[in-house]
Amino acid sequence: MMLLKIYLPATCFLEKQVLKVKGESPLGEFCLKPRHIDYVTALVPGLFSYVAAEGTEFFLAVDNGTLVKQGDQVFVA
Repeated sequence: MMLLKIYLPATCFLEKQVLKVKGESPLGEFCLKPRHIDYVTALVPGLFSYVAAEGTEFFLAVDNGTLVKQGDQVFVA
C-alpha cells in the first residue's frame, strides 16, 4: 500500500492509504502501484483516480499540479 497525500494551497485535502493512483501527465496517462520506481511529473487537466485500501475507486478533477512518488508515499499538490 501507499500513503496518498493531496495538498491544496491552504490545507491537506486528503491523506489515505491506497492501492494505486492514476492520472495524466503531459506525456499521457500513468498508473502507479506501491512497487513502482520513484516518479515525478506535472499533472494536466483531467481526471485523477485512486483505489482506496478497501478496494473502492475514487475520482477527482484536476486543473493542474505536481505529483511526486517517493517510496511508499505519493504527494499531489
